[in-house]
Amino acid sequence: MIDNINWYPGHMKKTRELIQENLKMVDAVIEVIDARIPISSRNPIIDELVKSKPRIIVLNKSDLADSKAVKDWAEVFRSQGNKALAMNCMSGAGSKELFRLLSSMEAEKNKDKTRQKPYRLMIVGVPNVGKSSLINRMTGKKSAQTGDRPGVTKGKQWLRLQNGMQLLDTPGILWPKFEDPKAGLNLAFCGSIKDEILDVPTLAMELIGVLAEHYPQLLMERYKLEETGETPLETMEMMAQKRGCILPGKRIDYERIGKLTLDEFRGGKIGRITLELPPESAKEAQE
Repeated sequence: MIDNINWYPGHMKKTRELIQENLKMVDAVIEVIDARIPISSRNPIIDELVKSKPRIIVLNKSDLADSKAVKDWAEVFRSQGNKALAMNCMSGAGSKELFRLLSSMEAEKNKDKTRQKPYRLMIVGVPNVGKSSLINRMTGKKSAQTGDRPGVTKGKQWLRLQNGMQLLDTPGILWPKFEDPKAGLNLAFCGSIKDEILDVPTLAMELIGVLAEHYPQLLMERYKLEETGETPLETMEMMAQKRGCILPGKRIDYERIGKLTLDEFRGGKIGRITLELPPESAKEAQE
């Protein structure tokens, strides 16, 4: 078990201060989360900082998540007073809906004003949820550096959107300590924590255990298994045999099968998977 995943470099503290300092300059906040882990990819510090500022929650990577769960989570967030929509920022799916939503929010803000100022936004979220990809969609050009790795955005950037609005980009922010160990694991599964600081085979074995419990059919179909093992380790070894991840002497190549499993999960090749399902109703989410 990977019990204590904590990653809070010095620039994370600076990001928190950056958000605090600039929040008064913006009209609304776009919070980008990973649709596969809508709880773990929401930083409670952002709630604390943003407070009552109008907020749009973008459930990104929705193409990789269970479609019903995505719809249910969007309803939960709306019931809490936020705007929410599902997107795939890489393909641009959901972009038109986002622009329509922003236009209505701008119109509402300026309806009684003779002199209209440009609508200003701030984009926030934990590392590697797709903020930079969303920014590039909204600006219509490669304004922000992207990469399938956390920690690509380094500093503050003011950008102009296609519709004339202004957007402040901020680096990804994680919290100092994960109160729930599952949150750290889920973020690691989805690539929001650098693999270089993790034990990849152990992390992959943890993921295999979760998938064998909640999505056994998808796991068996992807790795051509007739059944899952009695333990995550046994399932992992069966997967390694099927994929040829074998070292001389017929030993299991745990590093290789671990990396392969994580890569295929993150790329959606195992299937559309949501690791955190919503409450049965929006009412429960508010209680």
